[in-house]
Amino acid sequence: MSKSKRQEIRARRSRQKRSQQITLIAVVTVGVLLIAFAVISSQRQSIEDIVQITPVPRPMVNGLALGDPNAPVTIDVFEDFQCPACAGYSQQVEPLIISTYVETGQVYYVFHNFPFIDDGSVSKESDQAASAAMCADEQDRFWDYHDMLFANWNGENAGAFSDARLEAYADSLGLDMQAFRDCFDSGRYMDQVNADYQLGSQMGVQGTPSVFVNGVLLSPGYVPSIQDVQQAVEAALSGQ
Repeated sequence: MSKSKRQEIRARRSRQKRSQQITLIAVVTVGVLLIAFAVISSQRQSIEDIVQITPVPRPMVNGLALGDPNAPVTIDVFEDFQCPACAGYSQQVEPLIISTYVETGQVYYVFHNFPFIDDGSVSKESDQAASAAMCADEQDRFWDYHDMLFANWNGENAGAFSDARLEAYADSLGLDMQAFRDCFDSGRYMDQVNADYQLGSQMGVQGTPSVFVNGVLLSPGYVPSIQDVQQAVEAALSGQ
């Protein structure tokens, strides 16, 4: 084969290689742009689609606790804001406990963060939701933010608790957004969240919601009903 022929083949291969590289770069660029567009569109849509709540007054609010700390019975509740069973418990059972026992001074009710559903997830939505709720507590709005999170859950690690949405929830509640962002960006309550998680683990929490009446776990493996709670509280009040 002549030298000119070999040069022609090499030149053709070089042109083909450059063409393939250009095509690959174009495909990757288009893919990145499409993903970015999808993410931006999803965030914009999700923020516009927030479920609003009407704040509900609760008795003797003290941070994450409700009621009289000297009440004869203490209920400790461990929850993950991404847990659908927790949403059901908080919306259906918890209000009955509050009206029946907390408002009457018989129960001291304490919420504990137990974020575990995002274990192994890149998004860390359980941790971020817990952190944001603690920042809302700085402005004495933990329970309103608690209600907002459960009202807006729409799947595990599916974007319901993205940073943008967590900020939008705070804004919809009328929180001081600069203070909220400073708190949330600093992550200064994660040690407290982790301490709650460790406490729950020591007490035997393996899932959420886990409800303890005077230190005794109710309905292990199941979501306790109001009847389960009433039976345990009445037994504790009667000294059984």
